[in-house]
Amino acid sequence: MSIPTNAPMPAGGAQEGPVGFDDAEFETMRTDAVNAGRAMSSGEFLAGLIADGQLETAGRPDKLARDLWPDADPVLVQAVWDRALAVGFHAGRVSAAPRMFRDQLDRLAGVFAQAGFHAMGGLVARSRRLVAPEAPSHPADGETGQGH
Repeated sequence: MSIPTNAPMPAGGAQEGPVGFDDAEFETMRTDAVNAGRAMSSGEFLAGLIADGQLETAGRPDKLARDLWPDADPVLVQAVWDRALAVGFHAGRVSAAPRMFRDQLDRLAGVFAQAGFHAMGGLVARSRRLVAPEAPSHPADGETGQGH
């Protein structure tokens, strides 16, 4: 959608944008929508890293169910805190250098999928594709340094 630049000015003096909003209001809405989309995309990326961290710090998918504590016993709250800290620290480490963790992200996406945790495996795989995509192969990649 484009905003005509030569449109007549309405009586109030401000140029009117789409659906009765003036240009400043429309620009605010557009900026908000773009930034919200960026935040959502980043959130999806982080969700994959958090899922990766959950499995990497738990060790096996069958241990994940133990993370669902139904009551608020202080000892249990501390255990939840310790677990969340380990997951957050791991996710932070991976997010700081995701290309270095390409193989781990691939491996854990597969572990999740094999265990039937398809949603979490998909999150990890998506995060891996976003930050460490496979580079297209070049015909010269298989050549030795001997020339043409």
